Amino acid sequence: MMLVSWNWLNELVNLPVSMETVAERLTVTGNEIEAIHRPCEKLAGIVVAQVTSIVPHPRSGNLLLVDLDRGNGSTTCVTAAKNLSVGDKVPYAPGGATIADGTVLSDREFDGVVSSGMMLSAEELGLPDVADEFGILRLPEHLTAGDDAVKALGLDDFILELSITPNRGDMLSMRGIAREVIALFPEASMRKGDEPVSLGDPDWDFDFKGITLEDDGCPVYLMGMAERLKIAPSPLEARIRLALCGMRPVNNVVDVTNLTMLALGQPLHAFDADRLPDRSISVRSALQGERFVTLDHKERVLDSSDLVICSGDSSVALAGVMGGLNSEIEDGTTRLLLESAIFDSARIGSTSRRLGLPSEASYRYARGVDPELPERAIDYAFSLLRDWGCAEVASGVARAFRGDTNRPVVSLTKRKLARIAQWDDMEEASSILSRLGLVEVEVSEDGGVRSFKVPSYRPDISIEEDLVEEVARIRGYDVIPSRIPGCSYGTGKLGAVTATSRELRSLAIARGYVEVVSYSFHSPKYGETLRLEDDPRGRFLSLSNPISGELSVMRSTMLPGLLESLRRTLRSGWRGPVRLFESGRVFRLDERDELIEFDRVSGLVYPGKDTRSPYGESVVDDLLSVKADVQSFGFSRNVRFSFVQGEEPFGHLGQTAHIVYDGAVIGFMVRLKPAIESELDLDGPVYCFEFDLAPLLEDPVLRFGQGSSYPPVFRDVSLLADSSVSVESVIGDVEDLADDLLDKVRLFDIYDGKGIPEGKRSLAFSMAYRSSDRTLKDKEVDSVHDKLRSRLEEKGYSLR
Repeated sequence: MMLVSWNWLNELVNLPVSMETVAERLTVTGNEIEAIHRPCEKLAGIVVAQVTSIVPHPRSGNLLLVDLDRGNGSTTCVTAAKNLSVGDKVPYAPGGATIADGTVLSDREFDGVVSSGMMLSAEELGLPDVADEFGILRLPEHLTAGDDAVKALGLDDFILELSITPNRGDMLSMRGIAREVIALFPEASMRKGDEPVSLGDPDWDFDFKGITLEDDGCPVYLMGMAERLKIAPSPLEARIRLALCGMRPVNNVVDVTNLTMLALGQPLHAFDADRLPDRSISVRSALQGERFVTLDHKERVLDSSDLVICSGDSSVALAGVMGGLNSEIEDGTTRLLLESAIFDSARIGSTSRRLGLPSEASYRYARGVDPELPERAIDYAFSLLRDWGCAEVASGVARAFRGDTNRPVVSLTKRKLARIAQWDDMEEASSILSRLGLVEVEVSEDGGVRSFKVPSYRPDISIEEDLVEEVARIRGYDVIPSRIPGCSYGTGKLGAVTATSRELRSLAIARGYVEVVSYSFHSPKYGETLRLEDDPRGRFLSLSNPISGELSVMRSTMLPGLLESLRRTLRSGWRGPVRLFESGRVFRLDERDELIEFDRVSGLVYPGKDTRSPYGESVVDDLLSVKADVQSFGFSRNVRFSFVQGEEPFGHLGQTAHIVYDGAVIGFMVRLKPAIESELDLDGPVYCFEFDLAPLLEDPVLRFGQGSSYPPVFRDVSLLADSSVSVESVIGDVEDLADDLLDKVRLFDIYDGKGIPEGKRSLAFSMAYRSSDRTLKDKEVDSVHDKLRSRLEEKGYSLR
């Protein structure tokens, strides 16, 4: 967000159009004006007055009688303020005037003396931050008694709230907005051009050893010096301008750097030269785990992606973000070193977000700063200090450069302009690009190709399509003729992942699940919460540019997102069952630290805090009901999953199973460990499942056969099997050993109580025998069944 002063913009540009017109054109060309407001809109009738005498109130020792010259006569005010002297100029509100909060003033009596209106403080003008002392606001000497104070102080200003897209860092300055307005309105003109700036080499009465750039993250670094500095409040006009643009005035040094940043877009940083540990500056990457105390008195832990400014062996600033406590400007500072530099935008943005240190400077650096600005910014800032009479500026600047700063040349063709913008006037297109600051350097013989040098402040322009976009944007998207997009012949088809995910989503919703969509990244704390320290899934892929420290690693399992959704639901007061479903991608690192991505299906079932039901416990979810849900996902795609007892770091021992397909483990089904449930403040069992989507992606192969018209004949078999052997394995053995007449096998009983040897369990199966061409006789079935029993005994099973 950029707060644009309408008065300031008019100081830079001769604008023959209204503010509303400018706001509309900025909005439709990609820089939206979100709001327009007038901070001091209620002020009315305020004039400049001069103090001619000050005497004590005859009856109250705490009050003063102040005579004022208001230009067209004199008046008397009663005040308790003690900061005035004869000759001071003050804002005066006579009877009938309105102050910032909307109060209409009138004459008022104080112990027998009538006060005609009142003199105003900064707060009563609506800008409390501009006050440099307690009491009445004293105005600059050059103002004339009787002047309209609102206009003279710039309090009649309008502020436009401009939303800036991330690729337009050049718009984060008044100069950048002025350039944009001139491009939008050919009839507008810049009141003052950008004169070349060359400050020369340093000629300082200060033994400065120079600047060393040790890292590619800083391609340009300049430093200027000012001496005999007097720390004081800035002139009132500067303080008002800063306050209207959303920045708090502090002192002349801080205010100069902020005004320069608002005017040109170049952040600056000031060092106390005499407090630097060494008379040199270097820029390097921070050491992993390096600690640094910033100006806000907080210790920051850095990593190798951060950039630091050093003096000797000591860090004195976190580049582009915040200065250090060990070199800040103090009231006694007399010698100033002013930094003006360019830093890598991605690294500054990452550092600011990771450390939770947002600032106007880091906001601009993260969007890109013009590499040709640093010298101009130092000149602008030092000009203000000279004009304010608070410092002597040393001639020249110290410089250091690293890397290539050449500006690209991009060509525009008539063919592509016509194809995209449906317009091919190359002369007019060249005029538009020229107003944007692009310099035409070459034209083909037929005029169909023109090449332009891109200005340093527009790094977002690098290819021909960018030029076409700029021409279309400035000319107006609304003048491009509407047309129906072309399309290829044929029927569109969803991809396998999308189509399968949709089908599973419908099935999950039908079974009572609610779909959630969570971030693909989460807090690294889940590695500890889910006990993944010794698990490959605990090797999270860290983001180089995270939104925050709590969302800094990519998910290796879907569980964190589901658990966070459950926790938010319960914190809202929900007491009933919760069934959540999500399909998405997980990200893991293999043994060679290469990224592997998987599409997964996951779900979470929470029976609820209140499980009471008139239908009994049978309706309460458990691990077996969740298993039925997982099986249904497979059945919907003609895939049969098997389940084997397993272990997961986060799974309750004895209530954890692996999901198996085609002999490979593709997922898990668990109840969370009670300790994890307790840590996450989850009251009651939480069941989760997750498996690969890949086995379900192939279209189901449907098989049909003619049903038999002959009835089945049933026989049972009961056998003892090791407890560690799965039922599926036993059924597989039965089917392998049986005759072709065996049609189906169904488990109907499991028993491991009294009379069953330790480590064994009794399994009872019902066998259905059937022939497709005749009715089976009992004698034939008995023979086949006896052979099966014998083969099972030979296999090692004990029959009962």
